[in-house]
Amino acid sequence: MLTSVLQAFGLFMATNIDDIIVLSLFFARGAGLRGTTRKIVVGQYLGFGGILVASVLVSLGAVTFLPESAIAYFGLIPLLLGLLTAWKVWRGDGDDDDRVADKTISALTVAGVTFANGGDNIGVYVPVFVTVGAGAVVAYCVVFLVLVMVLVLLAKFVATRRPIAEVLERWEHVLFPLVLIGLGVAILVEGGAFGL
Repeated sequence: MLTSVLQAFGLFMATNIDDIIVLSLFFARGAGLRGTTRKIVVGQYLGFGGILVASVLVSLGAVTFLPESAIAYFGLIPLLLGLLTAWKVWRGDGDDDDRVADKTISALTVAGVTFANGGDNIGVYVPVFVTVGAGAVVAYCVVFLVLVMVLVLLAKFVATRRPIAEVLERWEHVLFPLVLIGLGVAILVEGGAFGL
């Protein structure tokens, strides 16, 4: 059991460390707004829960529900969210920092980005889940779910350090759509979507 816990820790860190940047940008986007942390936590758990469910189902032989080739197309979610956000910034909708309505985030947005960014997670978790027993899969899932909160708290810590927070606050309106667009394109290309 201890071996499974340690392996789960290593696997989670390897597949989710990049989420600190995305989550930090969500914290920067919602800075000063009530409920930001709650929305990010709920969204991260919804998105990661979807990743775990998909991984377990695929590893149980449910390929008919989620063919491997479909995973790449989840890159469209952050790509479209990034393009929409960039379009709002270009139109000037996001220039005024006093307009908090333009800076709100939702748990569903966080969940969608998390799930879309999890294609590589599914691709890594499935082979592992197929080769270990049911008890180990449960141990992995429990460790992963505990580490989701650690990841969110770490991202919040990073986003609230004064030098980092100042940079994120100043450039968030540019960085947020760029990261989402880049993430979406990377998922599409790495997965071979549209023959890329």
